[in-house]
Amino acid sequence: MAQKSIISTEYQEFIESIKERILHARHRAVHAVNTELINLYYAIGKQICVAQKETNWGDGLIGQIEQDLKLAFPGMLGFSRRNLLYMKQFYLFLVKDEKVQQLVAQIPWGHIILIMTKIKDMQEALFYVQKTIENSWSRVILDHQIDLKLYARQGKLLSNFEQTIEPHELDIVVASFKESYILDFLQLEELAKEKDMEKAMMQHVCAFMLEFGRGFAFVGKQFKLNVGDQEFFVDLLFYHYILKRFVVIELKTSEFKPEYAGQIGFYITAIDRDVKGEHDKGTIGLIICKTKHATIVEYALGSSTHPLGVAEYKLSELPSDIASYLPSEDDIRYITK
Repeated sequence: MAQKSIISTEYQEFIESIKERILHARHRAVHAVNTELINLYYAIGKQICVAQKETNWGDGLIGQIEQDLKLAFPGMLGFSRRNLLYMKQFYLFLVKDEKVQQLVAQIPWGHIILIMTKIKDMQEALFYVQKTIENSWSRVILDHQIDLKLYARQGKLLSNFEQTIEPHELDIVVASFKESYILDFLQLEELAKEKDMEKAMMQHVCAFMLEFGRGFAFVGKQFKLNVGDQEFFVDLLFYHYILKRFVVIELKTSEFKPEYAGQIGFYITAIDRDVKGEHDKGTIGLIICKTKHATIVEYALGSSTHPLGVAEYKLSELPSDIASYLPSEDDIRYITK
């Protein structure tokens, strides 16, 4: 006799809760396996370093370990001579600060190898470890962000945030912006107009969001504001769901000019009065221009009561191994309709 299906709303909620529990348990299991693997590699690397220091087994030790482990665990991957050398490097990389071992163990081994081979400074390495955890970066994206020198650009925006943001929020707001944005995927000509840049950004919105970083949600382009029976249009409007703030972005293909601060300040006031919700915090303005003079920016932002920042855009050549990962026009056609 066929079993009768239960189709009630109550049952659907019940089964969904079970599915969610299973997925959560699976995620924890995968995470636990990765952590154990990284801890194992660290321990092996430590044993190798200690043995090479305290014995006279010579340079052939790692090759001998490879042979013996292959005999003991036939078919098990991960114990090649090259990987054993990475384990040794991993231990030496963290030996001065073993407290960060558990943090590093949260990312895959391939990511760790990439960071170790490209970055020598521990603080910079830990920055990329933390960003990988926060954003669930693939190895390709991590490699791309290292090549674009994200560490050197993050949190260094010229701004008036210290005067306009509450002290308890200052660090997270500063960390959410960069001193320059790499917009190489736009493929713009040197004398492109703001409209051209805006259109290109929408055609590559996924790459654009990746460059802006975690927390930014796209609201609209040429966002219309009605003030005093007139219409005004914001180039790009975003909402930062971590900061709980709207972010107004104005694009300028010229050098920064002081009047740009007044223009974006007007837009911020309009957003705060007519768009911002009861639980949203004050809107932030970001001007992205071709070039800027630090002293002129400082003077222009000094008298503003709105949180403002000025960044440059860069149009360096996109690495060939990344190009295939960018979205095509067809992928995001629905955004530009």
